[in-house]
Amino acid sequence: MRIARMLVAGPALPLALWTTAAIAQPETATGETEQGDVSVTIYNNGQALVQDVRQLPIAQGRSRIEFPDVSAQIRPETLSFNAEGAGIVEQNFDFDLLTPSKLMEKAVGQTITLIRTNPATGTETRERATVLSTAGGVVVRIGDRIEVLRDDGLPVRAVFDEVPPNLRARPTLSVMVESERGGTRPASIRYLTPGLGWAADYVSLYDEASGTIDMQGWVTLTNQTGTTFHRADTLLIAGDPAGGQGRPVNRRIPRPPPPPSGMVRPGTENSGREQVGDFYLYPLAERTTIANNQTKQVSFLDVQGVPARRVYARTVGWLTSDDAPVNASTEIAFSSSRDGGLGDALPGGTVRFYQRDAQGTPQFIGENAIAHTPMGGELSLRTGDAFDVFVQAEVERREEITGAEWERSARYRVIRDGEVAEEVEIERPQTFYRTTMRYTLTNAKAAPVEVDLVQAGLDRGWWGRDFRIVSEDITGEQLNADRRKWAVPVPAEGERVVRVTYETRY
Repeated sequence: MRIARMLVAGPALPLALWTTAAIAQPETATGETEQGDVSVTIYNNGQALVQDVRQLPIAQGRSRIEFPDVSAQIRPETLSFNAEGAGIVEQNFDFDLLTPSKLMEKAVGQTITLIRTNPATGTETRERATVLSTAGGVVVRIGDRIEVLRDDGLPVRAVFDEVPPNLRARPTLSVMVESERGGTRPASIRYLTPGLGWAADYVSLYDEASGTIDMQGWVTLTNQTGTTFHRADTLLIAGDPAGGQGRPVNRRIPRPPPPPSGMVRPGTENSGREQVGDFYLYPLAERTTIANNQTKQVSFLDVQGVPARRVYARTVGWLTSDDAPVNASTEIAFSSSRDGGLGDALPGGTVRFYQRDAQGTPQFIGENAIAHTPMGGELSLRTGDAFDVFVQAEVERREEITGAEWERSARYRVIRDGEVAEEVEIERPQTFYRTTMRYTLTNAKAAPVEVDLVQAGLDRGWWGRDFRIVSEDITGEQLNADRRKWAVPVPAEGERVVRVTYETRY
């Protein structure tokens, strides 16, 4: 095939050296792609399963079939081929793509035409040149002289007589098959590829007056496979299947967020969504074209008037004594439950909150990440620090106390030849501590607030789990072995002091 006016830029050469290229491209059967009926399943780990069914003429006996427009990052070892009456003998993946630099590299030892244009007169000068090297720059022989192509201010074009046979304009998979009969029939390939990823993004409008949120969920798709998937039947999998990805995934591919701190309680309701194994399926309602180097968003959740509330919270570590008051965090709490919640299982992503100002304009008030959340879960997502609600924790008093008697440990028996040879009793003193914590909460708002105060660090292992709450100004709730929570009402423009006394082994 003859190529006219083909421009390339050699390795390490400034692109300004070259003018616009016109590279002849072969026509495809559809004018766009030679892909057939494409299905794409995308996982959260940047990996995807591509299934492509094409109508192909297959000759009887042994023949080679080519599949252009596969992913440029295909994992060839994951390929499966299927066509009635035909079996695969071998496969090849041609990933050496037709690019200006590759074209010049393949031309080493061959003769090309250099066209230089005088910018003042527009006169073109043509010279035949033999490409000697492309290491660090393009070195050519023109007649009796050796020249290094460089940016000298003159527009230069390189014209090649033909395209090297081992360069492909598009990523191409070729398979050698043995067929019992000839004729056109469906031929399908299935393979794994990195470079495709998805994540969920949520936009939430919080109405404090009505105590509700409106939430819209978006699926964000990103394609960096080097190939466009045309009118693909797209299925998203909320999960990260175990196994290597074959090749590193670009960092721009959406990744699942880290485990969130905002899940108050995991869900216990079945969303009714289809599952494969332990993974939830999120099919897109319509076929979509996932273009290479494109980020696409598709809506999958749209609910209004979901009950929500603003939460002020502070978690205090054991024996914390603040030198100064600490801002309480501000959070938005809501549910994913069937009744009174979002009513769906939520794939991991980022929730961004907005709230209208006095003029009715939505303003951004914060964001946080969620992991995959079953339906029926309770979430409280931190959006930032409260401006005018503070909590100061202090150790007000700490003293040692001891039991009236020594605590005896268990008896240890030494057994020899099946009989008890001796018994040993060990006595050790046991020391206990009584600690009184004082929590001072202040509120500069014109309205009262409620602050979720949490004391953490109570669980020190099996030996320390028999701690006791001797007294507390407000009845608390034991969240788990490590944390206890108090819902503390704080008056408008006021202060509230809460004291809690603990008896512990530590």
